[in-house]
Amino acid sequence: MPSPAPFILLTRSVSVIEAAAEQMASNPTKPSGLPGKMKKDESLLGKLGGTLVRKKKLKEVSDLQEDGKNAIITPLLHTDPELLPEDTLLEENAERTILDPTSREDLNFKDLQKVLIDWINSELEEDRIIVKDLEEDLYDGQVLQKLFEKMSGHKLNVAEVTQSEIGQKQKLQTVLEAVNVVLRPLDWNTEWSVDSIHSKNLVSIVCLLLALAIYYAAPIRLPEHVSIKVIVVKKKEGILQTAHVTKQLTSTTTEMMIGRSERDAFDTLLDHAPDKLNVVKTSLVTFVNKHLNKLNLEVTELESQFADGVYLVLLMGLLENYFVPLYHFYLTPESFEQKVHNVTFAFELMQDGGLQKPKARPEDVVNLNLKSTLRVLYNLFTNYKNSE
Repeated sequence: MPSPAPFILLTRSVSVIEAAAEQMASNPTKPSGLPGKMKKDESLLGKLGGTLVRKKKLKEVSDLQEDGKNAIITPLLHTDPELLPEDTLLEENAERTILDPTSREDLNFKDLQKVLIDWINSELEEDRIIVKDLEEDLYDGQVLQKLFEKMSGHKLNVAEVTQSEIGQKQKLQTVLEAVNVVLRPLDWNTEWSVDSIHSKNLVSIVCLLLALAIYYAAPIRLPEHVSIKVIVVKKKEGILQTAHVTKQLTSTTTEMMIGRSERDAFDTLLDHAPDKLNVVKTSLVTFVNKHLNKLNLEVTELESQFADGVYLVLLMGLLENYFVPLYHFYLTPESFEQKVHNVTFAFELMQDGGLQKPKARPEDVVNLNLKSTLRVLYNLFTNYKNSE
């Protein structure tokens, strides 16, 4: 039988005491029989009182521990009520960037995530990988490994499937080291780490994907001028300091593509002398039309009309006085890959003609990067400007 609840015992004991008091008041000369009964009641109350005191002390200890915990945590959290407990676990001088909750509903940011998700799913379609959520599907390194291998063409020495946290972090370490090696020559500001990716930090994941998409000239159009609000948390002298800042994720398409290219005369031209840039473009248009007119072709927009590589291939044939067999390239390319093939083939023809390998990447030309196209055409102009 379960023990009676404390409040029942207390009520019963009080009733006994009241009855004893009434008996003593009405019959003061007959105290016989009361001492034994009172001792019994006192014993019951003593046990009950001891239980209540012990429970009170335990509660006081628990409250004291909670107060101590709050005394430690409260000074750290006073800076921002939106921080989660795991966001405060930082080493001294460590820093963490956290997405402000208000930015999760930003339509431009949502659009950017969708573009990145669609890109990943398109690239990894053959692997039957479907990403639905960047935070939940990329944190363990599996998708990032497959994506990097697909984009770089290099196989990484990692286990295919890892369930343990240690194994996942080891895989992430390998993947991120490979990514950082690729991006290091461009002085890319790495805003990701093993811990930030594995803890599902959306800011870090998006920054990493943007870096890969831009570097490998992904055949996607990133939303321009996407900014988010973030909370930067830093631990200094045991105290967390926070700051709300606006972080720009994307700028214009041209600026993003230029960001990973080494600066040269064309950078200066675009940045500081747009009037002279028009003169250069006019000269290049005149040069290419001088030769393409022989095939009844004419160019008016350099960046768009050379983007599929067809005019580049034909132009090289005209400049070197030979006919390029049509089976070597796509005369009417439809996919991004076919256009890249054409531009790559044109670059090979340039090298066969004794020119240095173009600094621009074929993917940049296909993606309508004006400076990349100008670099390629200017190289042809300086070498063939006197050709008839």
